[in-house]
Amino acid sequence: MRDAVLIYNPVAGRHPARREKEIQQAAAVLRQNGIAARLRRTSGPGSARQLACAAVREGTDLVIVCGGDGTVNEVVNGVAPGQAALGILPGGTANIVAKELGLPHDPVRAASQLSRWQPRRVALGSAVWAYGEPTAVKDQRFFLSVAGIGFDAYIVYKLSVAFKISLGVVAYCWEAARQALRYGFPAFLCQADGQQRRATFAVVHRTQLYAGWFLLAPTANIFEPRFTLCLFKSLRRERFFLYAAAAIVRQHLRLRDVELVGARTIVCTSEGQGPIHFELDGELVGRLPATFEVVPDALTLLVP
Repeated sequence: MRDAVLIYNPVAGRHPARREKEIQQAAAVLRQNGIAARLRRTSGPGSARQLACAAVREGTDLVIVCGGDGTVNEVVNGVAPGQAALGILPGGTANIVAKELGLPHDPVRAASQLSRWQPRRVALGSAVWAYGEPTAVKDQRFFLSVAGIGFDAYIVYKLSVAFKISLGVVAYCWEAARQALRYGFPAFLCQADGQQRRATFAVVHRTQLYAGWFLLAPTANIFEPRFTLCLFKSLRRERFFLYAAAAIVRQHLRLRDVELVGARTIVCTSEGQGPIHFELDGELVGRLPATFEVVPDALTLLVP
């Protein structure tokens, strides 16, 4: 019987009332397949990372997480860089990595297959930024799927947690439409492997998918140690409605002011028009300036 820790977010996704039942079922299925998972319930922002750190300190070599992209991100930051394996049971709003890997959407079904998944070492994205005045202390955080800079991070900044829980992806779409009429779309600079570009919205991809469904970066590959940077360059707010429509039908790369760039290091700075936020794996993290780098061989991920 293999020992493991199962960290879960009891309020992730649109149906938190049934989460406890699903977790108990998933734990039972794991045990039937030779994995004795000790349950660890998150208690708020940051607790998933703390629980993952504790599991690693205890010598646990398999950490399983059930939750959305934000919970997965916290657990990644608790186990990486290191040798403990990470297994994901989808249980949130977007579940980008789960969709990218083709994992079952139902966490109990995913648990029934987990014992057959294979470990693969993958790279992670790393964001480094300064916070606090006047000392400007440096902070660093890993991300597994995407970093969003500008418009989408502002949406996360404005989106209430209650609204997100009640409507899921619909809440993001509604808030995006609302903020498209209010946001100022300030420009910022992205230096990708030394080549400078200007944008008003950018996504640093490790995965092809964005927000769970949008195929923004078809050339991205989570198993390769590189980024794919998707840049949206217009200063006009009405242009962003065209961006959204084009992304839905996967034609955004045909627009003249949308560009994909491959890179391993990306440095983003504002042009002094107010604070520009960025998010990692759907969670608001900080403000520019920030540096995004690929960290090779950083995480053992269980994949089908």
